Amino acid sequence: MNRLKGIGMIVSGAALWGATGPMMEWLLAEKPIEVAPFIVVRLLVAGVALLFMLNRQGKRVTLVWRQKAWARQLVIFGIIGMLGVQFTFLKTIEASNAVIATLLQFLAPIFVILFVTYSQRRWPPVYQMLGIFVTLGGLVLLLTNGSFSALQVTNGAIAWGVTLGFTFAFYTLYPARLMHEYGVIQTVAWAMVIGGSALFMFQPAAVFRMLPELLDPTVAVMLLLIIVFATAGFILLLGSTRFISPVETSILSSFEPLTAMIVSMFWFGQMLGKWQLGGALVMLVGVVWLSVAGSKAAEVEADPPKVA
Repeated sequence: MNRLKGIGMIVSGAALWGATGPMMEWLLAEKPIEVAPFIVVRLLVAGVALLFMLNRQGKRVTLVWRQKAWARQLVIFGIIGMLGVQFTFLKTIEASNAVIATLLQFLAPIFVILFVTYSQRRWPPVYQMLGIFVTLGGLVLLLTNGSFSALQVTNGAIAWGVTLGFTFAFYTLYPARLMHEYGVIQTVAWAMVIGGSALFMFQPAAVFRMLPELLDPTVAVMLLLIIVFATAGFILLLGSTRFISPVETSILSSFEPLTAMIVSMFWFGQMLGKWQLGGALVMLVGVVWLSVAGSKAAEVEADPPKVA
């Protein structure tokens, strides 16, 4: 029963996350919304709401600021990790569409492998090399639709998408110790507040200039839905890890781009070309392969076979 509960949680969470992409794409396309003010409001509202919820539960949410080392790590994560992912994701959507942006974030495992390879000063194992080549092969099909004479997306979209993969990898790797020490939700909540505050200090005039548009009833409702969907999706994704394995989590998280594709198809009439669709599938296979093979390799290292 718990396993079925975990599967339901991650499928629901991934679907909610995937749906926010087309919703943000609609806002950027149909309303005079700038990326920076949108991110400021989204991060600050979600972050403050989560901290308020934790405080009501009796959590000591200000404890992290009493230790300079932890506080410094939290600020770095909030600016480079949280704000970096949010900003590059929206800029990738702005330069292409929600489906492409959602798929390009799946480049993150490659950056994780490259970082580990550099830090350990050794080549990655064969299964990781295979997964990287499969994922990059799918990316080529996604970007070209099988025709190498012209790209299907702009150079700007590729640049932002690659940066998105890098920031998502940093977002995944960097806060591990913070989350272990202070909890996942508290760490992410403070990172949202830090990221939103940093961007506000960098572009305060843009935020105040966009307030009338952000307070428009249609924009306000859509923005609230995006915040609720994203926050609920995040909590469901985290909660699912208590009931299912990391491998199952990785496989079922593919519902995120699938949801983005379905919503975009019915909402915008967007359809990937047949080679692009094949490339998206190949990319997901490569990412799942990296996760499954990596999990099995870790199990072997942790419990090596006994020699009689």
